[in-house]
Amino acid sequence: MKHFTGSYIVTVIGLILAYLWGEHVHAGTGLMCVFIAFVLGVLEVSLSFDNAVVNAMKLETMTKEWQHRFITWGIAIAVFGMRFLFPLLVVSIFAKLNLIKVLKIAVSNSQLYAYYLHQTHAPIVTFGGAFLIMLFMGYFLNPDKELDWIVPVEKFIKKVPKSKVLDTLIALAMVDIIQMLQPAPIRMNVLISGIAGILTYLTIDTISQKLENLDEKREKECCSTSKWFNCSCFVSFMYLELIDASFSLDGVLGAFALSSDIIIITIGLAIGAMFVRSLTLLLVEEKTLTNYPYLEHGAHWAIGVLAVIMFVSTIVEVPEVVTGLSGLAFIVAALVSSIKKNKECS
Repeated sequence: MKHFTGSYIVTVIGLILAYLWGEHVHAGTGLMCVFIAFVLGVLEVSLSFDNAVVNAMKLETMTKEWQHRFITWGIAIAVFGMRFLFPLLVVSIFAKLNLIKVLKIAVSNSQLYAYYLHQTHAPIVTFGGAFLIMLFMGYFLNPDKELDWIVPVEKFIKKVPKSKVLDTLIALAMVDIIQMLQPAPIRMNVLISGIAGILTYLTIDTISQKLENLDEKREKECCSTSKWFNCSCFVSFMYLELIDASFSLDGVLGAFALSSDIIIITIGLAIGAMFVRSLTLLLVEEKTLTNYPYLEHGAHWAIGVLAVIMFVSTIVEVPEVVTGLSGLAFIVAALVSSIKKNKECS
């Protein structure tokens, strides 16, 4: 219960704001806005179990102070940065409009904003898909990974030489195929977005690994590690924010199926994002990943599937229920497998 206190507070405040905003925009629609915000929050949580597991993996290596910042600073970045400002920025770039003008359109003409956002769907999800496919390959192509879940497949994957060059080439090939299937006017935008997603992953992953190696070296030398460890935690924090951003892209776009009001969408997704972060802390403090060893595998398989779905959604529409259930299926299957393994070992 203690882990979710902040989430309940955010939910109450959010729903009150949704009601007030609804009444402000159009008298009598307050309760409908409350309902939509609540549904969006539930959908965000249901689509993000795999996100919580992956977040918990990284959060376990961070100090209590940075874990707390993940909830405070992190939720501000996640809500206002990735679920409000980022879509505005993307529309501004690809629609070649002033950011302030896009903000005015989003608040005063939600239908036009939804139209512009729909036009930028392919570049947005290609960025997220490219980032997530790199994350997927980084986990399963790691030869040091000792435990296998889907044994025949994962053992076969581990035989592939671990190389960031190979990971990058595979991801670039996927992005190239996707951009060739797009209408001519947006091909370059899709290609640039995909490359940006790959470069973002490579940059943050390389910095993170180098700082972690530096931490280990200083520990062995019995030197003070506080300065470097804080740097490592900061990079890990930014890593988590980028992972969260990539997961949220599809959800932000899908939210427009329920409402075209950016304020209500932001409130609903904020409620969901807060619960996901509370769930992440619960997983860390209860040592869930240690007790259920296959959850990491299930989460990364879900990430791979989500990346593919994002790529496919640039060509054909993929229902949100397919996206949500596919990820949830891997998490549940991994949980069941973990329980069976624990019984066999006991």
